[in-house]
Amino acid sequence: MSTARPSKKTASRPSSSRGTIELGPLGAHISSAGGVDKAPARADEIGASAMQLFTKTPNQWKEPTIDATTAAAFTTQLEASGVRFTTAHDSYLINLASPDETLRARSLDSFRRELQRCHALGLHALVSHPGNYMDDRASGLARNADAITEALEAEVGPTRLCMELTAGQGTVLGSTFEEMAALLARIPAKLQSRLGVCLDTAHVFAAGYDLVSDYDGVWQRFADLIGTDRLGVIHLNDSAIPLGGKKDRHALIGEGHIGDKPFHRIMSDPKLRGVPKILETPKGDDMVTNDRRSLEKLRRFAGI
Repeated sequence: MSTARPSKKTASRPSSSRGTIELGPLGAHISSAGGVDKAPARADEIGASAMQLFTKTPNQWKEPTIDATTAAAFTTQLEASGVRFTTAHDSYLINLASPDETLRARSLDSFRRELQRCHALGLHALVSHPGNYMDDRASGLARNADAITEALEAEVGPTRLCMELTAGQGTVLGSTFEEMAALLARIPAKLQSRLGVCLDTAHVFAAGYDLVSDYDGVWQRFADLIGTDRLGVIHLNDSAIPLGGKKDRHALIGEGHIGDKPFHRIMSDPKLRGVPKILETPKGDDMVTNDRRSLEKLRRFAGI
């Protein structure tokens, strides 16, 4: 187990200034090619105050460790940047809900190692998808919760685990607010303070939550079933899939089936203004232009 290094940065919280709420951290998923310490400068290139990154290649089982030299280099670059909220996204291969004992064991090992890397880097959050149950939904939910519990008990550190709501494709868990609440409720009380939720706008729209025509209703159901205090990260993505299409396909802000208006409301909503927000929209021909343009657009929506 890696020794946790406390983060020297704290996530922005909603605060009042002349009667308004300050804008929380806003950014995008940033490439960590060449090493995690390269990511903060890349975040600065797009004007980001928040960043999400991979701590390893996400489609491979290789599990690097974060040594003291790497952690120190990351901290130095982070403190020199404008980034004030950091999160990782775990591997696409992990399936903690799998009924296959070999895959589940390998997934649990990978998940624990991801937590180790996040703690070593002092990241604020780790975003993780619930798994695919494959056989029986209730059994899969139980397996997923048991694995999360085992990992959090074994790997202690500053990083908050934020479980991401999904689009509902196939046998994936966590596409409804009810099911996400049920998953979180299965985690022991002593670990609850280390749990949060990531709401991806494209995912929930594809899952059937109509942010276009029932914006207030969607957020009220989220508050009633999960709780706004659980909302640790928002992924800001338009959807290339129509409402209820049950597929995870992202589009640039305002260029999908969600459109500009709900994002304008999210950015100006006092209840959400301080929540860290991350783009996962298409990069285009380079890693800068689309993200920079989208972030500028979102700041205009927020009135700054």
